[in-house]
Amino acid sequence: MALAMGASVLLAPFARAGKAPDAVYTPRPAGTLTFNKDIAPIVFQNCSSCHRQGEVAPFALMNYDDVKKRAKTIVQVTQKRFMPPWKPEAGFGDFHDARVLSPDQIGMVKQWFDEGMKEGGSIDLPASPKFPDGWTLGEPDMVLEPKESFELSAEGRDVYRCFVVPSGITQDKYVAAVEVRPGNRKVVHHVIAYVDTSGKARELDARDPGPGYTSFGGVGFAPSGSLGGWVPGNFPRLLNDGVGISMPKGADVVLQVHYHKSGKVESDRTKIGIYFCKKPVEKIMRIFPVAFRQIRIQPGDSNYVARASLQVPAGIHVVRILPHMHLLGKEMTVMATLPDGAEKPLIRINDWDFNWQGTYEFKEPVALPIGSRINVMARYDNSANNPNNPSDPPRLVTRGEQTTDEMCIAFVYYTVDAESVSKGRLALKAPNRF
Repeated sequence: MALAMGASVLLAPFARAGKAPDAVYTPRPAGTLTFNKDIAPIVFQNCSSCHRQGEVAPFALMNYDDVKKRAKTIVQVTQKRFMPPWKPEAGFGDFHDARVLSPDQIGMVKQWFDEGMKEGGSIDLPASPKFPDGWTLGEPDMVLEPKESFELSAEGRDVYRCFVVPSGITQDKYVAAVEVRPGNRKVVHHVIAYVDTSGKARELDARDPGPGYTSFGGVGFAPSGSLGGWVPGNFPRLLNDGVGISMPKGADVVLQVHYHKSGKVESDRTKIGIYFCKKPVEKIMRIFPVAFRQIRIQPGDSNYVARASLQVPAGIHVVRILPHMHLLGKEMTVMATLPDGAEKPLIRINDWDFNWQGTYEFKEPVALPIGSRINVMARYDNSANNPNNPSDPPRLVTRGEQTTDEMCIAFVYYTVDAESVSKGRLALKAPNRF
């Protein structure tokens, strides 16, 4: 697989793929909107999963009083599309679990607020949303957690802590899903689970006092694979029958936990539940990073562009995609160019926020025939006008793992069309390379 980076990728495909304008809201007859009939369904479906007791959001939105108290703020953040926190732009990929309000829903919320926030009749109120106390997908086949809790100080910068947990499996297995259960949702912002067969994670852990080791961005080495992760509002999802993630015997699982401090000393012991494939696996879900590695952003550059391109040497189906940048990132667009020149959008995030990263799963895997090219374009702002710039004054920023470094990667999760595990037709020897 050839990896071409730099000027070989043109900006033209991204310039043509703009966002469709929103539809216009048609106001309802004056005074007819109520919370119970019109607003509660919107809030319960799109907001309450994060805005409830014990979750990451700072206040609850579970009933009329909760919403009325915060209604002005809700109108402001929904009008700006700041909330719900769903970053992919419409028209670039069709994903599961999208948290997107329609123009009609946004308009109803504002009209209801402007007209005095009527509660309405109790007969119209839908049932309060129910959230599972236990594992969403049922009891896992394996539950892994660190040997001891991690203590987080009260104040200061966010912490990215990696916990190494031996799997103990004695034969190769395939994973259908993972479910992460944060031990302390007040401080756990997101979690990513990696697989390590090299022993490198154990070495890093041994050098760092206390449970785990600190590593920003990645885990400090090239992992053997990724099992997935958790961010607020995301729910575990089983892979389709016949597809699995490789988990070699003796592998360690590395849980990278992003902690956001609460103002007081907290402790956490996050765990992960692993669900193994129950049916024969024909195709392995693999990962390849389409990356630009020569990042060099001069201080004051408010529009630095990084580009990467990857030609597909075999027919594949893209199952998931994970864009990744650090604090200077502003935008990332991933497009596929088919052999006939047709363009297929995969994902675009035009308002990057390091605190709201996700792995996005397509509702239908995206077919890319042999000879297709995956193109990545990312923009960065290293000026003093960027409020997320960690350096004051701005300094030269290059590729790296630290907070003040940068990255440009689109992790592509895919299956190979010609692969058949049962027939011994494996696409590769290494788990995550073409």
